[in-house]
Amino acid sequence: MGVSHISNRSGKQQGGWSRRGILGVLGAVPAVALTGCGSGSADASENTATGTGTGTGTGTSGPESAKASPAAEEPVISFSPADGTRKAAFTGPVEVTVTDGTLASVTVTGNDGSTLAGSLDAAGTTWTSAAHPYSGTKYTVTARAQGAAARTATFTTRAPGETFVGRFTPEANSTSGVGMPVSINFSHAVSDKAAVQKAITVTAEPAVEIVGHWFGDTRLDFRPRTYWAAGTTITLALRLKDVEGTDGVYGTQSKDVTFRIGRAQISTVDLRAKKMTVERGGTTLATYPVTGGDGDHTTWSGIMVISERFRETRMESSTVGLGDEYDISDVPHAQRLTTSGTFIHGNYWAASSVFGSRNTSHGCVGLHDAKGADDPSVAGSAFYASSMLGDVVVVKNSGERTVDPANGLNGWNLSWADWRAGSAL
Repeated sequence: MGVSHISNRSGKQQGGWSRRGILGVLGAVPAVALTGCGSGSADASENTATGTGTGTGTGTSGPESAKASPAAEEPVISFSPADGTRKAAFTGPVEVTVTDGTLASVTVTGNDGSTLAGSLDAAGTTWTSAAHPYSGTKYTVTARAQGAAARTATFTTRAPGETFVGRFTPEANSTSGVGMPVSINFSHAVSDKAAVQKAITVTAEPAVEIVGHWFGDTRLDFRPRTYWAAGTTITLALRLKDVEGTDGVYGTQSKDVTFRIGRAQISTVDLRAKKMTVERGGTTLATYPVTGGDGDHTTWSGIMVISERFRETRMESSTVGLGDEYDISDVPHAQRLTTSGTFIHGNYWAASSVFGSRNTSHGCVGLHDAKGADDPSVAGSAFYASSMLGDVVVVKNSGERTVDPANGLNGWNLSWADWRAGSAL
């Protein structure tokens, strides 16, 4: 109707229109239309101030039209790594953030079926994964803000460059003697020993304190203070995948392995008396006459653990730095005690009178045996049949110093304090 041309903030008349003329025009408007315009009254002014009026006031002091309230901002969700990223880093957490809102839920799932748990900050605007994503894996991230639809993003992490693995002893699901440590040999030298050791746990049932000890840069052994209890179940948990063992070299394993401890058998070799006493569960099982290293080739003393067993094996002096002194192709019932070549084994080439009376070997402990390893009545065969990997053999009065704890699975020669000092944690 042109009402906007008849009112201004100064209250002056425009274009010669008289007040009577203005009122006459307004008086011609049906009453229902008046609800769309301010009349200059107190009631109309209140409606305009509170945002309920919709027209322009006609009074000289009427307020301006109220502006419409802005629409609420939609929540905006951001992902890190960003949606569609290829070769994303796997060395940092996944993050989801929202602006103009709060997060209601976040799920992160890998194409390998794994999931990443995480938590929100106090404001509810940032979610951070508790662990890093795995390398070489495609992930789907689904996030929803309060009162909004869910959003989805995908990314793929890059594959690591150089990798390493840990080869463990004993074998999975095996049963060993009470002296068997959990020993892990790494395929690459480790410089960040703390990071690698933190990614490996060894637990036992019944529970006992277990501590890791590093032998150099490639070997980590775990054991309790004293020998395992008979019947113990041991679980090795390897969480080495994507752990950086040294610059640019990452682990690949994520697995659990279980071992068991059998009966408790400990054999004590006294090379002054030239006999071995075998105890099982604290009771003497057998006593055997033996021969040990002679004066020029003394046998290591100390606590040793059986680490390999052979019904028959070849023994060659050149492999232990003794030239061509011997080469025996069929040594019966041989059980390894040190990496350097100390065995406790059967001996068929020495006279039976030697055992129990003289030390004549090149450093091994020998028991009377038969050629062919097929006579169960002889000492070598009987002891072999009663033994298993992980059994303890203690050698004393040999005239030789204690074996190096790293020479075989022989960490029991370290005190508990010295063993703990070799941990990186």
